[in-house]
Amino acid sequence: MEAVKAIVTDIKQKKLKPVYFLMGDEPYYIDKISDFIAANVLTEEERGFNQMSLYGKETSIDDIVSNAKRFPMMAEHQVLIVKEAQELSRTIENLVSYAENPQPTTVLVVCYKYKRLDKRKKLYKAVQKNGVLFESKKLYENQVADWIRRVLNGKNYQISPKASALLVEFLGTDLSRINNELEKLFLVVSPGSEITPAHIEEHIGISKDYNNFELKKAIGERNINKASKIINYFSQNPKDNPFVLTVTLLNTFFTQLLKYHGLNDHSPKNVASTLGVSPYFVGEYQVAAKNYPMKKVSKIVSSLRELDLKGKGVNAQNMSHSDLLKELLVKII
Repeated sequence: MEAVKAIVTDIKQKKLKPVYFLMGDEPYYIDKISDFIAANVLTEEERGFNQMSLYGKETSIDDIVSNAKRFPMMAEHQVLIVKEAQELSRTIENLVSYAENPQPTTVLVVCYKYKRLDKRKKLYKAVQKNGVLFESKKLYENQVADWIRRVLNGKNYQISPKASALLVEFLGTDLSRINNELEKLFLVVSPGSEITPAHIEEHIGISKDYNNFELKKAIGERNINKASKIINYFSQNPKDNPFVLTVTLLNTFFTQLLKYHGLNDHSPKNVASTLGVSPYFVGEYQVAAKNYPMKKVSKIVSSLRELDLKGKGVNAQNMSHSDLLKELLVKII
């Protein structure tokens, strides 16, 4: 995010570069930067003659260079945005001659999603020398909750750890999708407020009581009654609660619990750091460790791996979604 802020700050201060090469596995920031350039470099009047978008499937490097070499009309700059430029990956190195000597009055934005330039080749070095080379990396799952918190803080909102965990569990690491859901909440939650699981349930449609997060907690507490209710709910709503997600989350939890048992320092700070979890959730591991000794945890991890294979159809002929969930609960508790 710091690199994004630096790019945005320079653009606001009219410190423009002739080439912005935006690449990497996380499309969210590539879209954000290109959209910001599209909306802020030129005035509304200037855009009609001086702003153009090309698409990788419909253009070529020669077309891009030809348009980039044009002079702006009644403006200091023209903006040329190449979207879906990854479609030009086989010929992208042909852009090197332009990148080595770019038109100073053109702002060329190349959106190269899900791919990256080879650092050893000339184009990478030319863009690095004469423009901005930005790599948008995919966040790990344990980093997404902090990203959500920072985004919300920037808009004068807070979010409870449980609400954040619900979003990550159901939306994964897709930042664009998470941002879209947050936008819905901004319409109904007043600035300065804390976003809670109740908000998530009411406005996004994620159950705050019947989800993998609550199942993991119930199992950790050996609360068989609550865990059984959640399993029953999952059985009745298989499309919204795929078995593979449940077994994966529980496997992660018990693998982390195995690490917890192996720690010499069980202070909340060390546990959170070592396991890569929020300090808010350390208590769950402390409780689960009392209920599941190390040998038991090892057996559970082994059982979960077998169940993961069964969930994918290996040695599980005629096993329903409900059967898999019931076996999972029996094997653990």
